[in-house]
Amino acid sequence: MTLEQMKNIDIKTISLDAVVDSAEIKIDINLPVPERMRDFVKQSGNPYFMKVGKIIVKSSFSNTDTTVNDCLERYLKTC
Repeated sequence: MTLEQMKNIDIKTISLDAVVDSAEIKIDINLPVPERMRDFVKQSGNPYFMKVGKIIVKSSFSNTDTTVNDCLERYLKTC
């Protein structure tokens, strides 16, 4: 399945057992970013869905230069 096909899956059709728990994903921060990304996709099976406890979470990614850290920092400054 391509990344585009994975992204377009309807969350309502996914079984809880078919999704990797976020606690099981371990990222080696010493790897270069492209390798970390490949490792994340490999471990998650589908980078758009993960399980947090008994809840399936669907992620989306913007096509920008803004990082997750940038977004979190901006969010925390507004709290």
